[in-house]
Amino acid sequence: MKPFEIFFIVLLSIGAFQGIIYGIILWYNNGTNKVANRFLATILFFFSYRLIVEILKLFGIGFYDFFYHILLEYNWIYGALIYFFIKACVTPNFKLNIKNDWIHFLPVIIEFIWSNFIKSQNFYWDGTRESLSWLGYWGYVVWMLYPTQYIISVGLIIFYINKSNKLLIQSNSETFQLIIKNIRWIKLVLKFMKIYSVLVIFVVLIDFLFFEYAFNRSYHYPLFAGMALLTYWLGIQGFNKKDKVIIKTKTVLEPKEKELLSALAHKIEQIMINSKYYKNPDLSLSLLSKELGEKSYLITKCLNLVIGKKFNDYINEYRINELKELLKDPKNENYTLLSLAFEAGFNSKASFNRAVKKLTGKSPSALKSN
Repeated sequence: MKPFEIFFIVLLSIGAFQGIIYGIILWYNNGTNKVANRFLATILFFFSYRLIVEILKLFGIGFYDFFYHILLEYNWIYGALIYFFIKACVTPNFKLNIKNDWIHFLPVIIEFIWSNFIKSQNFYWDGTRESLSWLGYWGYVVWMLYPTQYIISVGLIIFYINKSNKLLIQSNSETFQLIIKNIRWIKLVLKFMKIYSVLVIFVVLIDFLFFEYAFNRSYHYPLFAGMALLTYWLGIQGFNKKDKVIIKTKTVLEPKEKELLSALAHKIEQIMINSKYYKNPDLSLSLLSKELGEKSYLITKCLNLVIGKKFNDYINEYRINELKELLKDPKNENYTLLSLAFEAGFNSKASFNRAVKKLTGKSPSALKSN
């Protein structure tokens, strides 16, 4: 065995081993995303299985022997599993409905039956074309001598990734809302899967058009090295994010209450814009409630459900915008950033730094340089 093949076996073994370990952890995790984690675990199991099959082939196991009829590919299941992983992530209390959802697994059922049929032709083949039926012969040619399996597999993956992306866009409703920062990794997973799928088609077609695809396994090296790396990365991502809350329930307001809180939101905005009430460094929720003649809990409810912000963040946004306006004024060129921050309503350097970092993602000094 060549040194390169030994390295390749080690790489695939690491990917397969990690996929199985992370898969088991995710499968038995009973946290918030239990169902989604199990779909992700299943993806990892199928990836690991495929890597193990390739390792066995490098050792000469699975070429027209007993294992040749057992070690099937299952390439056409990945797309459906990706889709149901996303669906379970964004659907509260999701359950797989076999009656309605079985159609998504039809491709892998067809692949299983067809693959067994093609491999069974070895029992009849005596080296001549006449020993096989028309369907057996041409089925073997299309299945084994052309990259049919990979083209259909990639087509299914891309189709289901596009379907999954639509789910992420359409999942917000009157009662549920996606937590954007907690689905970034899921979008990254879909992006990487799509890129990998396009690369697979590219590599396989290059091999088919310019080399001996049916008798040359060189395309397997980049294809399955990529799968090993993807399996390893996907396992780490799934493990690190397994308990992240992806979707939250919205509070549905009655029409009267919604009208009341919307009117209160208008009052709050008016006092901030017209009176610049946020410039008061001692401003608090209780002080604002006294000024408006409203109960504190109603203001909090209004900020959370109508305006969609916490009290401190809401006030500090006004202060930061005020500071930006002060910085634009040439008259203030000789003043320090901190003195202008105090002028905008901040009452300490620490609270100013925290607010700017949280709400803009930048350092306070970046405000001045901008």
